[in-house]
Amino acid sequence: MFLALIKGLSASAGLIIMAIGAQNAFVIRQGLLRRHLLMTALLCSLIDALLILLGVLGFGQLISHYPFCIELSKYFAIIFLLFYGAISLKFALRSKCLQTAKENELNSVKRTFFLILALSLLNPHVYLDTVILLGSIALQQPSQELVYFVIGAISASFIWFFTITYGSRFFAPLLSKSNSWRFIDGFVALMMWGIALSLMITL
Repeated sequence: MFLALIKGLSASAGLIIMAIGAQNAFVIRQGLLRRHLLMTALLCSLIDALLILLGVLGFGQLISHYPFCIELSKYFAIIFLLFYGAISLKFALRSKCLQTAKENELNSVKRTFFLILALSLLNPHVYLDTVILLGSIALQQPSQELVYFVIGAISASFIWFFTITYGSRFFAPLLSKSNSWRFIDGFVALMMWGIALSLMITL
């Protein structure tokens, strides 16, 4: 049973690390701003847990039979990523330090909530990696080990998101003393546009 737990943990962790993208960039940014940390980490973890459970329940096979759903999500993702990248670039051009960055944004729980939903659920790769691929791996496990595999996979998401959310906040003091926040926002903008471009190429 312990081996099944480790297999689920490592499989999920491998996919998370390979799929670092817009969602993770936003989570790190929230940590640096020290804003809505618990909600950010918990919501991202719960979304991942839900998608993993959907994959185990066989929704991955359903999605694979309707590829147009993933194609449709790409269009929404491209529009959103281009828009969010532009917003990040605007902050990069205006922000000079962490305090300025905080003042440039609305400290809204609702805004953060919907941004996390959009970054998590508009990403077509999350369905390919988490629902289809991880779900397929889970379904190959012996029935008596499946529950432990799923617990391990979900645990990896919780460990990852809580680590990067609360871990990145310790770097906040560095950003309050220099123009490095410009680099952060500029990097986020380039990442968003880069992901959008990669999705355009696959259309």
